[in-house]
Amino acid sequence: MLTWAMHLTLLVPGLLWPREILRDTTFDLPLPALSRLLGRGRRTPLAGEEAWLAGAFGIDTPLPAAALRLLADGGKPGSDEWICLDPVHLRLHEWAVIPDDPAALALTAEEDAALRDTVAPLFADLGELVASAPGRWHLHLNQPTAIETRPLSDAIGRAVEPTLPGGPQGAEWRRLLAEAQPLLHAHGVNRERIKAGRTTVNHLWPWGGGRLPQNASQPFDLIWTDDPALKGLGALAGIDVAPPPARYTEAEGRVLAKLDQLVASSTAFDAMAWREALAKLENDWLAPALRGGVPPRLTFVASGHDRAMEVTLSAADRWRFWRKPLALAQLEP
Repeated sequence: MLTWAMHLTLLVPGLLWPREILRDTTFDLPLPALSRLLGRGRRTPLAGEEAWLAGAFGIDTPLPAAALRLLADGGKPGSDEWICLDPVHLRLHEWAVIPDDPAALALTAEEDAALRDTVAPLFADLGELVASAPGRWHLHLNQPTAIETRPLSDAIGRAVEPTLPGGPQGAEWRRLLAEAQPLLHAHGVNRERIKAGRTTVNHLWPWGGGRLPQNASQPFDLIWTDDPALKGLGALAGIDVAPPPARYTEAEGRVLAKLDQLVASSTAFDAMAWREALAKLENDWLAPALRGGVPPRLTFVASGHDRAMEVTLSAADRWRFWRKPLALAQLEP
């Protein structure tokens, strides 16, 4: 048994749905650990996951995801301006156009390079288009670009706003993105993917622009994550980063674990898959984390569908037996 104190922070995107959906989806799902945490912990509404991370690491928002991802992948963003320009698939759903999860594209290195080489000349006046991994494209900007964007993680499964990118240079960017679409549509890579029954790349998504911060605070001693931007934050702050374990594990000091098990089913509005993932999260992480005396302190940050909250549970809070468990669907909207 470990003898040192552990402060575990769980970052769980995809947990919060609209209340009526939560009620219909979880009414018969036993979640005693989560309900106990929500009932006994101290709940605080948040502006969002990105704002919480920026505050934790002492940097400004919006997070410069492009520079952070590049740093995490072994690149050298320096002090230059970068912006993500990720390949995505837009699908027509009823009367809306919706971006699918780009991870489902599973581009090979050869496909990625061929598509990128075709569209790169369109953006040459703005900067050089490079990739740090298949599907992770970064535009090395010649100068800052005055556009307003939405993080890709927030846009997946949502209707595309026709006014994005916005801002003073938004119209120029929308024109370039529109010009890229027929090039992608006619590309041999996409023709082969159609023959194989695979999803095509038919759009590019700009987001996460900015410069790499000169430094960041060290709010954690260890980060468990597969998120490239969070890996970059860890590298910037000089924090050890590793993939998250399959289940709760005791560790030393202040530990941040980003658990993305709910994201795919949440963005796809797949209630059955989401229920299964939540039950597994309860059994593998929440129940053992709340069992016994370790960790003496737990911070739980949940987000989803334009909502976010933080729940803190100290050692003393664990003994607040008069605080009744609170079901997920009973949270204030």
